[in-house]
Amino acid sequence: MTLVAGADFGTLSVRVTIMDCDAGSVLGSATADYPLKRSDSDPHLAQQSHDDHMTGFVSAMRSAIDAAGIDGQRIAAFAADTTGSSVVVVDEALRPLDDYYLWCDHRAAKEAAEITARGHEEEIEALDWCGGVYSHEWGYAKLLHFLRHNPDKRDRVATALEHCDMLVATLTGVTSPADLPRSICAMGHKWMWGERWGGFPPQDFLSRVDPLLDGINEKLRGRFGNSTEVAGFLTEDWAERLGLRPGIPIPFGAFDSHWDAVSVGCRMGDVVNVVGTSTCIIAEGPTDMRPVAGICGAVPASLVPGAMGVEAGQSATGDIFAAIAARAGTDVASLMADIGDPAPGASGLLRIPWDNGDRTVLVRSDLGGVTLGWDLGHTAVDEMHAAIEGVAMHVRLIVERMGAGGLELTRVLNGGGIPPKNPLLNHIYANVIGRDVYVPETPSTGIGACIFAALAGDAFDSIEAAQERLCPSLNVFSPDPVRQECYETLFNLFRDLYFGFGEGSSVDLGRVLPTLRDFRLAGGKTVREGDRQQ
Repeated sequence: MTLVAGADFGTLSVRVTIMDCDAGSVLGSATADYPLKRSDSDPHLAQQSHDDHMTGFVSAMRSAIDAAGIDGQRIAAFAADTTGSSVVVVDEALRPLDDYYLWCDHRAAKEAAEITARGHEEEIEALDWCGGVYSHEWGYAKLLHFLRHNPDKRDRVATALEHCDMLVATLTGVTSPADLPRSICAMGHKWMWGERWGGFPPQDFLSRVDPLLDGINEKLRGRFGNSTEVAGFLTEDWAERLGLRPGIPIPFGAFDSHWDAVSVGCRMGDVVNVVGTSTCIIAEGPTDMRPVAGICGAVPASLVPGAMGVEAGQSATGDIFAAIAARAGTDVASLMADIGDPAPGASGLLRIPWDNGDRTVLVRSDLGGVTLGWDLGHTAVDEMHAAIEGVAMHVRLIVERMGAGGLELTRVLNGGGIPPKNPLLNHIYANVIGRDVYVPETPSTGIGACIFAALAGDAFDSIEAAQERLCPSLNVFSPDPVRQECYETLFNLFRDLYFGFGEGSSVDLGRVLPTLRDFRLAGGKTVREGDRQQ
């Protein structure tokens, strides 16, 4: 029996999962929360403490070992994924100079805009491969924001790390910036690193963005690797704290959404919607894919070796559902149960899910959610139904944009915490996208980390073999032809409004509200472009 452990660090908690590689079963799991620091005076701030992360991790690991009923000394390998775009600035001894800028910390919008503008002016190729817009969530922008707003700490800045790299460095005893394990997944998607252009974007370009970035690329040095490579071995100190055996292998880390995609069996041509508080959309494409405007990252080997890892996403999904429920004084599960099985567009509402800005394909943090078609009879149930349809239509728009870059879509999979508990969402996705949607029978969070731990521990000789044994079985949600046809009309309207509000494209606004009213009155009948109910 080969046992492995994997950790998944999310926005508010860490989950540790322990699996038996021979049986392909989960023996035990546990979670531990950690605080998210917000500010009433600055709603864009979102920070977390490295010490809080590690305290929660120790608690979750020991609880998972107890739940599995095993001796932690039997665990053969460990791996961990974390949220992406969670950046910590450290000194020469890798001690944090401040808390993490969490992924949802959006204070660096000005810095990101300056990087984007200068990148276009100088035609920096790296910018093309992150969709043409450098995000306010990403590394250089957050680091520059830190340097500008912490002048008293500038002389102590040795480097900056993504959470997944800081975690691996901590557990393996790395204390020097030159020896840091740098994840290709992290550096490629958030720091414009790529072998194609020799690593990081040119230093002189960054210095022209702001002289505070002088010499920054040298400070970002380290060992670069993908998740199939061992980054180091667990130290005696951390082994004792965690209840594990010292010296077990730990691979390079990666982002939670990427390993969540692996955990549901992602293969070439697949698109995985990792649906949680937000949605990360991960695709495994051919290495000859082209850069695509608005798609926030195409990086060779960021997901698995020999493929292009493609990332996109929605800045809020489950958060939108939770906000609707909170405003109604209820909970998401109750509202979802009250929806039933309505016809497409039956609410008469159309919702553009920009409640936390647009991550893909417009990459605009300054947008807000839009809901059209209200009348006096509408309820929170109607809004929730429209919200599910809105996020599904946004996903279809993103998937179609990926296709423009050369992705030949094979399957659509819904991973993350929400889909296994929400059949209605999966049915709507299938009807909107017009494809079968595959959903794990049981939650898959944490299994991706166990897969890469198993590879590090030599339990399998390939990712595919590990997926075959460890991934959960999939349920299939197939589109209904009649509902699919209805959603074609609604999607065309959504697309026009998405680019109308988001880019200023021309839209026939006179048809919008009458069309939505037609859907409300149609009672499940097919509504086509140009039809009018009398």
